[in-house]
Amino acid sequence: MIYHVRHQTLVRYASPVRLARFNLRLRPSPWAGQWTSDYALEVDPAPSVIESRPGGWPVHVARLVIESPISQLRIESRFRAGVQPGAPIIPLKGDPTIAMVAQAALMDRDMGPSAPAHYLYASPRAPLLPAIGDWAAKLLAPDRPVIRAALDLACHIQKTFAYEPGATDAATPVADAFAARHGVCQDFAHVMVVALRLAGLPAAYVSGYLRTDPPPGMPRLVGADAMHAWVMLWCGPTRGWIGFDPTNGCITGDGHLFVAMGRDYADVAPMDGLFVGGAGQSLSVMVDVAPEEEKENIA
Repeated sequence: MIYHVRHQTLVRYASPVRLARFNLRLRPSPWAGQWTSDYALEVDPAPSVIESRPGGWPVHVARLVIESPISQLRIESRFRAGVQPGAPIIPLKGDPTIAMVAQAALMDRDMGPSAPAHYLYASPRAPLLPAIGDWAAKLLAPDRPVIRAALDLACHIQKTFAYEPGATDAATPVADAFAARHGVCQDFAHVMVVALRLAGLPAAYVSGYLRTDPPPGMPRLVGADAMHAWVMLWCGPTRGWIGFDPTNGCITGDGHLFVAMGRDYADVAPMDGLFVGGAGQSLSVMVDVAPEEEKENIA
């Protein structure tokens, strides 16, 4: 599938702020099975400095410096991306067990951005909470085939957690979302990451986009999509990294567009930064993921 993606962010400040510095993680990082072209980033007002660089994980960072006072900031990211459909990933009888993958991860000597060693341990937004490990223990027994077990966990999260936009925000600790059994994709991904790491498995947090389909007979609403989060699990040297979507209880497919991967949300947040000033602010985001045959819908 080929998609055209547009991501618009508008930040409004109650009074002008100055010396703003932001990190943007909107440009897709290279990932197997996906290509990206025609990337464009527009920022208004234009920053005095914009620097692009790869991050420490599979993430691309653009650093903006704005030195003049601003009352609002508009950011628009556009790109074209293709996801190779390939054969669907299904659990096989010959898949390694959780114990085998955990051992293989400890033996792996790679230290590149996507090396399993980086994703085995606690991270700032994904602490290793024993309560989550106890809750997932039966699903992640050491003798279970790793892909079957991870898919069962993703489906279990989908069934037992309520999807409630607004119930949590980007700062909500995973412990709170787990205790309340509600939240959004970010919360579900963090819960799954913690559970998998407690089983000794390398698990990463992924930020990206998800194609959404309208009801039969209805047009797709431009701008109604949003960024999505899911989990990448290293399933051993043969299977490699496989995506699991606990919000939808599935293995990821050609409707999932990879942008960045890190230890948790903090590593791949679409936008963060600081500014000088004490004003309040409001943030609005519009995301559109359109199949190429509908590209005329993107202005």
